[in-house]
Amino acid sequence: MAIIKEFKEFAMRGNVVDLAVGVIIGAAFGKIVTSLVNDVIMPPIGYLTGGIDFKNLKVLLKPADPANKVAEVAINYGNFINTVIEFLIVAFCIFMVVKAINSLKKPVEEAPAAEPAPTKEETLLTEIRDLLAKKA
Repeated sequence: MAIIKEFKEFAMRGNVVDLAVGVIIGAAFGKIVTSLVNDVIMPPIGYLTGGIDFKNLKVLLKPADPANKVAEVAINYGNFINTVIEFLIVAFCIFMVVKAINSLKKPVEEAPAAEPAPTKEETLLTEIRDLLAKKA
């Protein structure tokens, strides 16, 4: 029973719950970004590049042979391009979210720095000045 109680305390910590929420939202956000790249960004890029569909870009290493049930072997660099664009969009969005959160935080006022202790030379000069002031 102690292990169940310990697990419950672990699972109910704020960080674990926040992490779980972040993972769920991140997965949903990933689907949105994938749709944004595939359905919004890549079609105009394909149009500007002469109708190239990036998903179909590949280097064929070995063609498929259906008679012998051999699958095609290819380097799908078009999918890689899509994935890189998705990553850049996600990174930019996260950057903007962090920037927005940081701008909402109240600026932390630094405590005024204490004046440094006078050096030995300054202390001696102050004593000499005080002695001369007494003589005058």
